[in-house]
Amino acid sequence: MERRAVTAVLAAAALLLAGGCSSGDGDGSDDGRSSSPSTSKAVSSPSGAADEEVPPAKGSAKVVRTVTEDLKSPWGLAPLPDGDLLVSSRDEGTITRVDADSGKKTEVGSVPGVAPAGEGGLMGLALSPEYASDHMVYAYFTTESDNRIARMLYDGKKPAGEQLGAPDTVFKGIPKGFIHNGGRIAFGPDKMLYAGTGETGDTGLAQDKESLGGKILRLTPDGEPAPGNPFGDDSPVYSYGHRNVQGFAWDKDKRLWASEFGQNTWDELNLIKPGDNYGWPEVEGKGGGSRFHDPVAQWTTTEASPSGIAYAEGSIWMAGLQGKRLWRIPLDGAEVSADPQAFLEETYGRLRTVVPAGGDKLWLVTSETDTRGTPEAGDDRILEVEVK
Repeated sequence: MERRAVTAVLAAAALLLAGGCSSGDGDGSDDGRSSSPSTSKAVSSPSGAADEEVPPAKGSAKVVRTVTEDLKSPWGLAPLPDGDLLVSSRDEGTITRVDADSGKKTEVGSVPGVAPAGEGGLMGLALSPEYASDHMVYAYFTTESDNRIARMLYDGKKPAGEQLGAPDTVFKGIPKGFIHNGGRIAFGPDKMLYAGTGETGDTGLAQDKESLGGKILRLTPDGEPAPGNPFGDDSPVYSYGHRNVQGFAWDKDKRLWASEFGQNTWDELNLIKPGDNYGWPEVEGKGGGSRFHDPVAQWTTTEASPSGIAYAEGSIWMAGLQGKRLWRIPLDGAEVSADPQAFLEETYGRLRTVVPAGGDKLWLVTSETDTRGTPEAGDDRILEVEVK
């Protein structure tokens, strides 16, 4: 069902009239380079893990149902142990529980101190690795002074709107801006908390290892620098030289992959090695030489503008905002094994977040109500997608 065909034509015409670089998370412009995704096989596994079974070169992605509709500026998504979903609203500063069977929405509460503006607000969500016993929900959000991470007790037995406890700030001081606030958080296989940050438009922050901007951070659940970080026990920095990281996924061999917004030339999928420099602003996309860690794959900004990523069925699945499509990047160990494929193009609009739903299923969140989309009746949505 091509529900956005007319919208796509109008958007394409607008792009022809627009110029300049991307200042945000989905408004890049194409500089006329090839529109074909570029991949590389010159990446080795940082862990030395054995290669996994290679997925087929051709896959598929099919929306099997719409889980819920009429969400406002949805951003982060955290599946609960019982199968229901918590979703954040960037601009409203609220967290809503979605019944994964019926689609019923229940607002569980708002997060105090959220100051939405531009690309900032209430963004990534993650459940504590000990959620079964501590019932803690972590959130990344923008305040009047910074970006920070807090955890809140979630008690679903309390009345709707009153189910979140007071936020306990575990980490603060991440630079904020009208643009490039990062925002994705996730607990890794090591039970450490990873956070993707942006350089706020101040490009120099990305290369400054003393700054928290333009980085991937690795923290304990209490917000301390995680043991074994590459720049010493007192540094939370895990990798640097990033422009605006908003997607994390770990493959079956526990390798960390991250998506990153380019400016107006190349968006990136990176394989993250602790301590490495990913080049921004000195280089965008491939070609950094020995100083920088090149992306494994790259796309023009009109094809991607990637936010969330997930790992399923031997592939990375990447949600595109300006690209309005879901990319499949098949892996052979630490390498891309075949050309990436695009699915759902111009069908559901901007795509923000993608999360594994178990087996061959994904949860996919649209992003048409984030002030940069063209919302239609029912936007925004959570979709259940079957992939292979």
